[in-house]
Amino acid sequence: MSEQATLAEILTVEHRAIDEGIEKFVAASPAGSVQEWAAPLVGSMEALRRHIYLEEELVFPQLRNGPLMMPIMVMLNEHGQMWRQMAALDERLADADVDQEPKRGEAVAACQAMLELLADHNGKEEPIIYPHLDADMDDDSQAFLRDFLADGTTPDGWECERAVAA
Repeated sequence: MSEQATLAEILTVEHRAIDEGIEKFVAASPAGSVQEWAAPLVGSMEALRRHIYLEEELVFPQLRNGPLMMPIMVMLNEHGQMWRQMAALDERLADADVDQEPKRGEAVAACQAMLELLADHNGKEEPIIYPHLDADMDDDSQAFLRDFLADGTTPDGWECERAVAA
C-alpha cells in the first residue's frame, strides 16, 4: 500500500489479509507437518494480535473521548472475545492430533467462528471508527501509527485490555 493510502485503507487491508489467512487454513487439507499447513492461520493470528495491539495502544486512546466512547467500548469487548478465541486456537494447533479428524474439524469450526466474529467486528469498526483515523488523530499520532504499521511489533507478553472475560 502506498504512502498516499489513508490509515483507514491500510487497516482495512490488514483486516482482509487476516481473514484470507484463516480462510486458507479452513480450505487446506492437512499435508506435511502441522507447521506447514497451519502456517496461514498462525500468520493471521500473529497479525491479528498486532492489529489489536495497535488499535488499543495507538488508535483508541486518541479517539476514545467524545462520540466514539461507546463504539470503542464495543470494539474492546470484541477484541477480548477474539483474544480468547485465539488462545483456544493456539491450544487446538498444539494438539498432536490436530491433523486428524475430529480434531481438524474442531479447528476448522473454531476458525469459522472466528471469521464470523471478525466479519461482525470489522463491519462496525471500518465504517464507524476508521473514518476518524485520518480526520481526528493529530499529525504526530498519525505519523507514529504509520511508522508502526511499517515495522512495529507487539511487545512480548502484551495482552488486550479485555483478554480475560469479565
